[in-house]
Amino acid sequence: MLAAATRLRLRSWRFLIPFAIHASRSQKQASSAAGCLGVLTRKTSGWAFWTLSTWENDELLRGFLRGSPHREAMPKLFPWCDEAVTVHWQITSLQMPTWEEAALQLQRGGRLLRVKYPSDAHRGGEISLT
Repeated sequence: MLAAATRLRLRSWRFLIPFAIHASRSQKQASSAAGCLGVLTRKTSGWAFWTLSTWENDELLRGFLRGSPHREAMPKLFPWCDEAVTVHWQITSLQMPTWEEAALQLQRGGRLLRVKYPSDAHRGGEISLT
């Protein structure tokens, strides 16, 4: 089993409504995807949004990532976000990891995603969690 966490920060409030539409569709897709054991979302300070999901295995997670509507949402992150990071890690419990554990995993092994207008922190390779 594995968990996946993502933190995205919108660079402007202008993208909030289209982002929310894509995020809602992707969350519904994940919730009904084969192998998804659970999915949570949250908003933190500013325009930062998080996802946390658990999966039976990597193959089923990758199937979700390649499927619609998630596949159509991903290119939007490039111009809309100034920070984007993701991480996948192995878990041994059926219990959903905590947000604190997700933040720790993002800090330890997060992979910065490419964005068109990176923040200074993102440009410098820093993983911001605020």
